[in-house]
Amino acid sequence: MSSYLSVLTTRSMRWQKFLKSADMLKNRSKLKRFVRKGIPGSLREEVWMKASGAQDLQQQEPNLYQTLLTYEFDQEISDQIKLDLPRTFPDNIHFEQYQLSLYNVLIAFAHHNRTVGYCQGLNYIAGLLLLVTKNEVSSFWLLKVVIENIVPLYHTKTMDNLITDIEVLSELIRQRAPDVHRHIFDLGLPWPVIATKWFICLYAEVVPTETVLRIWDCLFLEGNKILLRVGLTIVVRLRQDLLATDDIATLIGLFRSLEKSPVLMDCHEFMKSIFKVPGNLRRSQLDALRQRFYNERMANKSKGS
Repeated sequence: MSSYLSVLTTRSMRWQKFLKSADMLKNRSKLKRFVRKGIPGSLREEVWMKASGAQDLQQQEPNLYQTLLTYEFDQEISDQIKLDLPRTFPDNIHFEQYQLSLYNVLIAFAHHNRTVGYCQGLNYIAGLLLLVTKNEVSSFWLLKVVIENIVPLYHTKTMDNLITDIEVLSELIRQRAPDVHRHIFDLGLPWPVIATKWFICLYAEVVPTETVLRIWDCLFLEGNKILLRVGLTIVVRLRQDLLATDDIATLIGLFRSLEKSPVLMDCHEFMKSIFKVPGNLRRSQLDALRQRFYNERMANKSKGS
């Protein structure tokens, strides 16, 4: 942390200068470069809102959030959210004060987006948004953008895009780390067991919090490709540890302890590596893989019926 603090101080001064100089969205290449090196905590709300398009959406319907809170709540959804409130970041001493705000954000979103409603995982995303922004309205709009625009169909009942992206991640690992892919297959651990929580929670409650925030910095600007870069980098950088496991229980334990991994604890070095380790991941290549796996799944469903 002591070495990282000097990085944060330097970045903060450069960000202040950048934000004063011009509209940051007009200089996209410089914005991307700055975001990849980390957004200072004090500026995250502002940059996330602008970079993701959440601010533009809010300006179109400025009273939407307050209006949603006046609706009569669906009792089943309300009870489900209340059940998950104490389970959200239970070890974080700062979070207790945000439980009512978390309930408000989740119930408002559930009534706004009836297709998604509420599912586990949203509590961790909304909870971390609140810890960063300390603002219900911003957290609602950022939640809306990420669930509807950045990772659409991840949190619906069929989870179509989530299932597809796990298959894409598995294929990318097969191509770039075939020995690890084979080893995990031989031990009998399916990729959905490994990666569903990664993608459902956008790595919240999976990797160290500061690393999650650095991932989200890039996610709000560059989109869901970042999730694949992170997953691929985790597997490649932990290659030796993964290959050293000799049973499924040890392998599961390794994946469950990513929060304590020194590789992921050093968030600055890890975030540099997600743009080097996976190599070039073209959008067209990912879209082709997504289409292929989706088509295969639909064809298998047709055969089954």
